[in-house]
Amino acid sequence: MVENSSNRSAGKVKWRRFAIAAVPAIAVAGTLVGLTAKGALASSISVSGQEYTVSASQLSGQGFEQFGNEVTQSNGTVVPVMESAMTSADLYNLCQQVTVGPLTLTLTAGSSTDPAVAQNLIVDAASQTGSSAVFTNISIGNDASTLTEDPGVVGAAGSFGQQADSVVINNLVQQTWLTTAGTFTLPDLNLGFGGSCTGS
Repeated sequence: MVENSSNRSAGKVKWRRFAIAAVPAIAVAGTLVGLTAKGALASSISVSGQEYTVSASQLSGQGFEQFGNEVTQSNGTVVPVMESAMTSADLYNLCQQVTVGPLTLTLTAGSSTDPAVAQNLIVDAASQTGSSAVFTNISIGNDASTLTEDPGVVGAAGSFGQQADSVVINNLVQQTWLTTAGTFTLPDLNLGFGGSCTGS
């Protein structure tokens, strides 16, 4: 059957279709940025005009680097961020929330025993909090262009950076502009409108 255009509601979004379409789009973006981290593609990503919240009861990462950077919105606005990169990361009780029009889109994945797993994870965040953090073999104050961990990204020459063999952050909450990964495995994926991240 072909739907008559006169029966369609003008100006309304099919939210379920949007949510279904969002997952493969995120996967494609992750693959492209994974190539960017390896130097195969030029980095020219424009971010949206809003932050979103990412939380996890625990993040356990290997090959950690962090330095100051900036992202650019499509309108040309430059936003300062803390860029964190990890070769691999386990995120327990992962929850992500973003406002879509009048609604809140919530993604949850993983549990306290079966985490979401990211490879070549890169996060551009405006803020980050946690109840505790443990860094193993950390080096603070490096020139950001000389970082030597494995994620494949470095900062600007002469800027402040730090790196560690591994990091564990408990009760992580990030206000984030952009998250990318070469691969992102999401067990028990649940994507829908409403809900909260208080269970993380």
